Amino acid sequence: MPKVERANSLTARGGGPAVVPAVAPPRPHVPTRPSRSRKARWIDPFEAREIRRLVREFGSPLLIVDCERVRQQYRQLNRALPGVLLHYALKPMPHPAVVRTVYAMGGNLDLATTGEVDLVARMGLDPQRCIHTHPIKRDSDIVDALRRGITLFVADNHDEVRKFARHRGKAQLLLRVSFRSPGAVCDLSRKFGCEPAMAVDVLLAAHQLGLQAHGISFHVGSQQTRLGAWDSALAEAKAIFDALTGHGITLQMVNLGGGFPTRYLKQVPGTGQYANAIHEALTKHFGNAIPETIIEPGRGMVGNAGVIKAEVVLISKKHVNDTQRWVYLDIGKFGGLAETMDEAIRYPIVTAKDGDAKAPCVIAGPTCDSADVLYEKTPYDLPVTLTVGDEVLIEATGAYTTTYASVAFNGFEPLTAYVI
Repeated sequence: MPKVERANSLTARGGGPAVVPAVAPPRPHVPTRPSRSRKARWIDPFEAREIRRLVREFGSPLLIVDCERVRQQYRQLNRALPGVLLHYALKPMPHPAVVRTVYAMGGNLDLATTGEVDLVARMGLDPQRCIHTHPIKRDSDIVDALRRGITLFVADNHDEVRKFARHRGKAQLLLRVSFRSPGAVCDLSRKFGCEPAMAVDVLLAAHQLGLQAHGISFHVGSQQTRLGAWDSALAEAKAIFDALTGHGITLQMVNLGGGFPTRYLKQVPGTGQYANAIHEALTKHFGNAIPETIIEPGRGMVGNAGVIKAEVVLISKKHVNDTQRWVYLDIGKFGGLAETMDEAIRYPIVTAKDGDAKAPCVIAGPTCDSADVLYEKTPYDLPVTLTVGDEVLIEATGAYTTTYASVAFNGFEPLTAYVI
C-alpha cells in the first residue's frame, strides 16, 4: 500500500510537529482516460477520485509530492554527470521523506541553516555527506555545524572568513564568487558572492589565517535556461585556480551550484543538454586536470514532483460590461505560490474543463491583501465554463511552495504536504 506522509509548513522547514504517517487505502487499478489537455501531465499518476478522497480527508489546498519522480530525476542527473557529486539543496523542499529519498539513492545534501542541520541530525544522516553553503552565518551556526560533523563551508568575504580563524584545522572553505546570470529567472549574483577580482585576496587571507582554502563555489542563477552560463563561470574559476597556484596554494574543488530548471509553461533544455554543456566547459578550461566537482540541484530535483490541488472560490467581474474575469483560488502568494511574484514563474494549471473554450482571466489568491494576485500583467487562459467549486491542479509545484507558505497569514492555515 502507498504510504502518505503529512507535514505542515513548519515541519517542512525543519521545526514544528513531527511528521504524522498515515496509510492510504489501496487504490484499484483504473485505466486512465487520455487527457484532453496537452498540459495535463499530472493527471495520470493521481486519479481524480483519489485526489478528491485526499481533499475530503485533509482539506484544500494541498500539495501532493511523488517521491518516485524525485528518484527519476536523481537517476537522470546521476547518469548525465558521472563523476560529479550531487548534493541536494534542501531549501526548495526539505520534507523528511524527500530528503530520505535522495539520500537513499546515494545523494548528498546541501544545507544552509542551523534548522536544516538539525533536521538532518534528527534523521540520523551522515554529516560527512553534507556541506554548509550559506555565505552568511553566525558564530553559533558554525559551531553547531562543526559539532554535528560538517566540515565543508562556504564564505564570500574577508569578515566571514575571519569567523573560521578559531576553527583552523577543523573546517575547509569554498569561496563563493559572483557571476552575472543572464538567462536565469532569479539572478543570485547581487546578494551573495564576491567579484572575481577580489577572490584571490580573500583566499590568500584565509590561507594566512591557517585555514584550508579548498576551492571555488558559484551559482548561475535560479531556473537557468542558458546552457553557456557554466562556461563563463568556469573560465573565471580556472583563472582563480591558476592565480592561487602561483602563490603555492592548490585548490581542490569547484562547486557548480544549482540552477537546473523545472519545466513550467515554457520548454527548457533537457538534463542531458545541461550535462553536456557542463562537461564541455570543464574540459575546455581544466583539460585533464578537472578538480573534484559537485552540484547542488534543488528546484531541478523536486519541482516536477509536486502538484497542488486547489479549487475556485469565486469568479467575478468589476463592472456590468466587464469582459475581464477575476478567478479567485483558495491558494495564493501567501499560501505557497510566492514565486508568482512579478509573475516570474507561471505554473501549468489543469482543470477538468480544459477541452472547453478558454479566455484570459486574472488569477488571484484568497487573502485580504491586495498584493495577493498571481497573474494580472499577463492574464491566464482558463475555460470560460469554469465555476465556483471547480477543482484545479497546479503542476510543477514541488519546489518553493511549502517553504514559502506563510504561517497562518490572514487566518489561513499553512500549505500542507502529502508525500507518497
